[in-house]
Amino acid sequence: MDSLTKSLNSDLIGNFNGLPDGLPVRRTLKKMKSFSIPVLFKSNLIGKIKEARRFEDKMKKNFEPSHFDFGPVEILVSRHFGFCYGVENAVEIAYRIVEENPDKRIFLLSEMIHNPAVNADLLDRGVQFIQDTLGNQLVAWDQLTSDDVVIVPAFGTTLEIQAILSNIGIDIYSYDTTCPFVEKVWNRANSIGQKNYSVIVHGKPSHEETKATFSHSKSVTPTLIIKNINQAKQLADYIRLEKDSVEFYKEFEGQYSEGFDPAKDLMRIGVVNQTTMLATDTQEIVDFLREVIVDFYQLSADQITSHFADTRDTLCYATNDNQSATYGLLAEDADFAIVAGGYNSSNTAHLVDLCADKLPTYFIKSAEKIISEKQIFHFDNVKKEEVLINEFIPQKEKVRVLLTCGASCPDAVVEDILRKTVSLFPSAKPVDQVVDQWVLEKNQ
Repeated sequence: MDSLTKSLNSDLIGNFNGLPDGLPVRRTLKKMKSFSIPVLFKSNLIGKIKEARRFEDKMKKNFEPSHFDFGPVEILVSRHFGFCYGVENAVEIAYRIVEENPDKRIFLLSEMIHNPAVNADLLDRGVQFIQDTLGNQLVAWDQLTSDDVVIVPAFGTTLEIQAILSNIGIDIYSYDTTCPFVEKVWNRANSIGQKNYSVIVHGKPSHEETKATFSHSKSVTPTLIIKNINQAKQLADYIRLEKDSVEFYKEFEGQYSEGFDPAKDLMRIGVVNQTTMLATDTQEIVDFLREVIVDFYQLSADQITSHFADTRDTLCYATNDNQSATYGLLAEDADFAIVAGGYNSSNTAHLVDLCADKLPTYFIKSAEKIISEKQIFHFDNVKKEEVLINEFIPQKEKVRVLLTCGASCPDAVVEDILRKTVSLFPSAKPVDQVVDQWVLEKNQ
């Protein structure tokens, strides 16, 4: 990581910790750093929409969607979506590294971000992935040399992998794109551990970011990953000493640090989370575990911190904004929703789940998945496979569509999907005409 970026990330983490919300950080991000993103990921059309919303809502308090009426179809675009600070930072650094090192082999520890368009383009430019998104080895460690460039993705990496690279002679900090909000979680876990709390990480055990957070946390204090509220309820049995350690090691296999002793290490706990989890899910887990602790130890309000660390959620600002904007989107009546993003993107999958609770929702990674006005390929989050949906557009005089995407989805993909959707309605007004008129009205 270059000195400017490293300094910025350090400052941001320091500014964020201890603050009641993310607003100061958001202002700092905008003032201190802007990014140079490859043209192929940009969209003039989406850029106009975002800029108009920023102009009218500088404090980002309005979560209502942007309405575009094309006649037979109306598309409601989420207030917040697309590349976040961490993604833009990682993409800019990665492409700069490729440009500045034409004669070197360039590797990524794993996918840059969870978006197929970005990763495919980097592969086309000669970048190689050392591991896939599940941690399977694609390039053996002994194939690397000290002359190679190895980029740490936005998710960060584990201390174990850092040690491997250091032993090879590769400076892991020269090309580190770890998101500052991920590092903030590591700092929070470290702070909890220093006060003799065990750390509970709410996250997906197989996700690169959760693996990294787990690695950093367990170097300081006993650490356990839990996936959801159901596992939190399982954990409660061990907090209350109703089950023994033999059962614990079976139920939480692969999710606890070495030497974790449930009888001892669950007496004092604090919760952090993978930055892309659903805020409501994390809050439910925190509230539940706090209540279990209070009831079991019979604690008064001023005694809670003796067993339960006083922590706030550790979601990043973009995750919070995108989720809040999705709730704003869902406040509108519509026939169906389209959510764009990589199929292995955690934050995108959560947006899909939110939308699917209310109305038919189609999860696609590109406009190519929209086959015709009758068919669309949708990624099923449960089956983990694409399924062909027939007659996805209802036969009615006016159709309303909700549109959003995850934090790692390029604006160019969103524009392509918007245009493709409108093109399914032959009598629709031209996209540019409608958007330009909307922008003009917003700027008046």
